[in-house]
Amino acid sequence: MQIQVNSDNHIESSVRLEEWVRNTVESTLERYEEDLTRIEVHIQDENGDKPGPHDIRCQMEARPKGHQPISVTHKASSLDMAVDGAAVKLDHALEHLFGKLRSKRGGVSAISNTKDSDAESPDALLQEEFLEKDDALHG
Repeated sequence: MQIQVNSDNHIESSVRLEEWVRNTVESTLERYEEDLTRIEVHIQDENGDKPGPHDIRCQMEARPKGHQPISVTHKASSLDMAVDGAAVKLDHALEHLFGKLRSKRGGVSAISNTKDSDAESPDALLQEEFLEKDDALHG
């Protein structure tokens, strides 16, 4: 999974900043590593030199293999809160996408995640409950 970090003129880009953003994104989205080709991160200070609440904007765009890109945005008052917030939003968006794919494939996991194979996982319990109700209706 390739991670590309871009920032505007008001946020000083550095090797340390890019490394921190990459580490944050990798640790938050590591379970999708095999399913994504690239993630683009855009960091922007919307007010420039003027201070203001929630003026740091972080947009992340993930490119799932064989699917349309997914983009999320999070605004916050600090750079780390904006990046963390966007990473969490992207995690939720990808979980939603891959959850829909799993349900379309009859419960077969679209991602290789050891937690999904655990019988006590929420997905496994929901699938079991769904199958029981389906059997009751059609059985």
